[in-house]
Amino acid sequence: MLNGLLLIVGAVRMRRTVPGVLPALLFIVSGLWLLLGAARLPAQALRPDSLFDRLVGHWVLRGSIARQSTTHDVDFEWMLGREYVKMHEVSRERGPNGAPVYEAVVLFGRDPRSGEYACLWLDNTGASAFDAAGIGRGAVAADSIPFVFNYTPTDRFHTTFVYNRAADSWEWHMDNDSSGVRRPFARVTLTRRITAEVR
Repeated sequence: MLNGLLLIVGAVRMRRTVPGVLPALLFIVSGLWLLLGAARLPAQALRPDSLFDRLVGHWVLRGSIARQSTTHDVDFEWMLGREYVKMHEVSRERGPNGAPVYEAVVLFGRDPRSGEYACLWLDNTGASAFDAAGIGRGAVAADSIPFVFNYTPTDRFHTTFVYNRAADSWEWHMDNDSSGVRRPFARVTLTRRITAEVR
């Protein structure tokens, strides 16, 4: 914008030598300004997200996954200018080689036009080249973000984050879904990790 103003000032100085320069430059600069301003309108019209802000931080996950009691450390942080949230989840349980039994990195985003949420789930249970089955989509419903991962036309996986405002904690529900019949896979709670708590 500053460059545009400098062009106008220069054109005012030149108007005595080249007739018609000022109106032409004013037209071009104002047109560019309108185009650039209009390009931002869809994102500006969408209210800022409040649930992502409540996810960001350090958490301890406790509960049952695949009928096994478990504890994980989970960190959420903003990345790329607060456009995305990254989750890093590491189980406290270790395998024979000393590595975590489970580890995941998940990227969350929100479409600035539609408000739809999406996440790309990467974990150590199986490598892939960003298979579509690892991408979940959903829309906020009150204080929850329900993601659906479509594996086949009849099989899907539901991962729902539910925020508890009173406790400042999250419930995390995961369900297998085969032909519309849902079966619980995990029921866990995320509570804020105390700084001194050992990982």
